[in-house]
Amino acid sequence: MYNPQLETFIRVADAGSFNKAAEQAYITPTAVLKQINLLEADLGVQLFERTHRGLSLTKAGSSLYKDTKYIIQYCKDSVVRAKNAMQENTDIIRIGTSPMTPAQVLVELWPQIHALCPEIKFQLVPFENTPENAREILKNLGQNIDVVAGIFDETMLNLRQCAGFELFEQPLCCAVSIHHRLADKIKLTVQDLYGENLLLMHRDWSHYVDRLRDDLWQNHSKISIVDFDFYSVDVFNRCENGNDVLMAVSVWDNVHPLLKVIPEQSRKLNSE
Repeated sequence: MYNPQLETFIRVADAGSFNKAAEQAYITPTAVLKQINLLEADLGVQLFERTHRGLSLTKAGSSLYKDTKYIIQYCKDSVVRAKNAMQENTDIIRIGTSPMTPAQVLVELWPQIHALCPEIKFQLVPFENTPENAREILKNLGQNIDVVAGIFDETMLNLRQCAGFELFEQPLCCAVSIHHRLADKIKLTVQDLYGENLLLMHRDWSHYVDRLRDDLWQNHSKISIVDFDFYSVDVFNRCENGNDVLMAVSVWDNVHPLLKVIPEQSRKLNSE
């Protein structure tokens, strides 16, 4: 459904070399190089800088890399949607799941739901957690995915133009590298964060986070707030690689093996 050379392009970009990409694809380096050369010729842009130190993406390559990941995932999802459209059974609740939106909280409700409605079944639908996918899924709930469990409040629901049902309030936590100075703590106070960079979602995503941001700015200036745009694996990698502190919740404690999620003593985020 899409140019298979794009998958080779992604593989080379992730591997950083033609040889490693060839090993992963079980083809020769020459075949990989040929595909990349053809792709660059077809697109009329140079995707990689080739030096004696290895490969790096050009600006055009970086742009295409982000879009290609979305294109490939969207094509895969379109096949799933087509297959789901063939199913005549309407008594299936399709639960979207990703590292940032784990389905466990809904699956744990399954025995109670099954007792009340034994004819209903669950189906897990995995998806890649990107801004594009999040917008697409929430905009089209009921087509491929019926429900997603995640952190929300009225601000986020209004922004995404969808409805939500509160299951419980989730305490605020902080994620840190297992090598961070705070990793040995069981709970954190706000004073523990003095001198740290705290990664927070940008303003107007959640009024709870906005209230936290304003409180920290006004009363705890020793904490440096760093904005980011979207919770994704890249943000968790940034937290671990940069030795920063990331606002998180306990359901994300298995997202990254090198991060530890530590509760904060008194604050809560509404809701899962």
